[in-house]
Amino acid sequence: MRLLIAGGERIWARALQSILRESNCEAEAVFDGDAALDYLRSGHYDAALLDAALPGLGSLTVLRRLRADGSALPVMFLGREATVEDKVRALDAGANDYLVWPFAMAELLARVRAMTRAPAAGTSLLRFGNIALDRTTCELSSPTGSVRLTHKEFQMMEMLLASPRALVPTERFLERVWGCDSDADVRVVWVYISYLRKKLTALGADVRIRVFRNAGYALEEDP
Repeated sequence: MRLLIAGGERIWARALQSILRESNCEAEAVFDGDAALDYLRSGHYDAALLDAALPGLGSLTVLRRLRADGSALPVMFLGREATVEDKVRALDAGANDYLVWPFAMAELLARVRAMTRAPAAGTSLLRFGNIALDRTTCELSSPTGSVRLTHKEFQMMEMLLASPRALVPTERFLERVWGCDSDADVRVVWVYISYLRKKLTALGADVRIRVFRNAGYALEEDP
């Protein structure tokens, strides 16, 4: 799961980022509303955690502009103090949840899982050809068996399965899976594509990952 943390206090945001990473979440941190909106508009996150007292472009403005863009990204507000009116304003503006500090990390993680959970039981599976990816267990399966993917393998396969036959640019893999600030280059994408290809072969998949030189990859039927 890839999260964006937008916090006015750098120490607080960095601490939350470290804890989330220890819980196997990919987390990035920004420190004002303008940066938060820019990052969120990139479309590379599964959810956002917004400090209710975000400096610059305020949290409510960030949220309203995001919703005006048509984004349904799950957003949680985090506040040190909050009246009922504060919570109502955030929820009416499109927030999915509002949590008041101090809170237990276990509760925060449970709330993040709840707001990013697939709305219906059947939507947790992505299918193409004879393979299926279970978003809840990170398992890739076929009629012959199943294999659990690593976090990065899962993210890449999810992107490929979300738009079968469509080209996924290499740069998009780097931004979504490794992060905009990562030093990773295109070679690491190729390495993970090779891991996925081996697993598809082992599962007897009737689909393949096709490479488009200097462009990206696409999931296609195996001719």
